[in-house]
Parts: sequence; structure tokens; C-alpha cells
Amino acid sequence: MRYLKIFLSIGIIGLLASCGSHKKTSSYNTQTKVIKRTPTPVKIQKIDEADIIHEDLVRRKPHLNKTTLDYIDEYNDIAILEMISYKIPASITLAQGILESNSGRSRLSVRANNHFGIKCHSSWDGGRIYHDDDARQECFRKYEHPLTSYRDHSLFLFDRKRYANLFNLRKTDYKGWAKGLRKAGYATDPKYPSKLITLIETYELDKYDKFDESFLYNGKVIAKTKNKAKYIIVAKGDTLYSLAKDYDLTVDRLKWLNGLKNNDLSIGQKIYIE
Repeated sequence: MRYLKIFLSIGIIGLLASCGSHKKTSSYNTQTKVIKRTPTPVKIQKIDEADIIHEDLVRRKPHLNKTTLDYIDEYNDIAILEMISYKIPASITLAQGILESNSGRSRLSVRANNHFGIKCHSSWDGGRIYHDDDARQECFRKYEHPLTSYRDHSLFLFDRKRYANLFNLRKTDYKGWAKGLRKAGYATDPKYPSKLITLIETYELDKYDKFDESFLYNGKVIAKTKNKAKYIIVAKGDTLYSLAKDYDLTVDRLKWLNGLKNNDLSIGQKIYIE
């Protein structure tokens, strides 16, 4: 789970910003006090339930494809975070990633960080790569990082009307999602639903669908510093951009941490930073 550890397991970052002020009141788990704007890095060790699920699978089914197991270990946290933000089952996201990218080994995923086989379409103005698919040398989206591919996959489904009915399904209904994706035109392969379902059931990916917002804050903290900040309270003038910029984060990371679908903040809102 390397990518989650980038912004969940390495460092506690105080997200403080205000217009015309150099400090503000921040909320701690035990008290409220004024702290400096400069973040203090703190190493944290966490035992996440997602890690436990994966380790248990590896122990019980050592015969499974190691490359696919490694892929799941690498991206299961991101799939969960995307599920929290966009209500797409983590099992579906992972199964599509495995299938479309050949567990991260396909040409598109290696050379373009494209893990979901999403084509350019007329609205795309980002990087491009050309690859034989249904036709020769079709245009596919190229990303700077796999995380961007995962986020674009969520937006691709969330923003298109043809997938709207899928969001009426329960997030645990991975079979309905698998069949609905094919019906809505995500793939032309008639066996696409059965391939996704087989991957989900073989690798027990549906276990990741049970997570909710508590995943953002769960895990047993083994090592921590005293008075570790849990969250801050949004003050007048704060924006996700200003908070992220002051502490060398990205807006997407803050949104993932807090399950936000847009950039709007409200005064008095809690923004979790752990």
C-alpha cells in the first residue's frame, strides 16, 4: 500500500492557513491550542484492516498469481479511497485495473500509467498514446501517475449519464456493477462481466467493499508523538488550495483524506490531516 503511506502513514501535517494572519486555532484530539504554521514530520506506524485482509488472502491462497497479488497490495487503498469519494465499489475498480492493465504489466499501464484502458474521446486534452485495440492505433489517455488514472476512472464513470443507473446499486452488488458496465458500453467483450466477477471472487476483492469513511482514520497507531493533531477547524479564508500549498500537499490528497467530492469548504468544518 505504498501510495496510501505517502499521505497517511508518513508524517502529521498541520494544515493551517488564513488571510492576513500567521497562525490560527487548531483542534486536537485532547485539546485546542494555537500552533505554528510550520509542519512537524512525525513517523507513524499503522496496522490497517485492508493490510490484514490482503495478508490473510496471501496466507490462505499462496498459489494465486503473485503479480496480481502485488498489484492488489499496491492499489487496494486507492480503490477504497475512490469508493469513499465516488461510491464505485472498490472490488470493481480493482478488478477493472487488474483486467485492463494485466496487473500493471500492459503497455498502456507501463508507458502511459493508463490502468483502465480509457480512450481519449473528444473532450480529452491531456497526454496521448496510440495503441491497437478495436481498431489500429487508437488514441488512449496518458497520465503522469497511476493515481491520476484511478481518479480519472472514477470521474469517467461518475460524470457520464450512461453509467448513472450503476450508482443506484448497492456498493456490495459487484455482480450488478460488472454486468452494468458491459451493458453501458464500457467494454465490447461479452465475457467482460464474468471476467470481473471471477477476479473479484478469486481474489476476494469484495472484502474491500465493506469499508466506509472510517477507513480514513482507522488503524491501530503503534508509534506516535504526544499531542498529535487529528484535525483542524476551517477558518475564514481557508481553501483546499491554500491548505495544500502551505504544507506541500496536493488538493487531491486532502480530498482523499476527507472523502470530498468538490473543493468547497465551510467555516467550522473539520479537515482531517492524519
